[in-house]
Amino acid sequence: MFLKKTDAPRTVILPDGRVLTLADLPPEKTRWVASRKETVVNAVAHGLIRREDALRRYGLSEEEFDSWTKAFGQHGRAALKVTLIQRFRQP
Repeated sequence: MFLKKTDAPRTVILPDGRVLTLADLPPEKTRWVASRKETVVNAVAHGLIRREDALRRYGLSEEEFDSWTKAFGQHGRAALKVTLIQRFRQP
């Protein structure tokens, strides 16, 4: 098995003790649910992948990714659920 040489770590340990690896990232063509959004936000925040790579890989706009990051940082995974988005938005 050959691994692509990269400067980024192959695994990171999240503050809650979970281990996040490149294999844990969702596929490029994915249906976005809160847990997958959380995985991508954590991967970028902890240096597993670069922000630019995540935006390109998943076809996200900067505004969309920034809204995920802000919502997750303020309210946790529940704020990433589409059905609850209105509850967590500030007027």
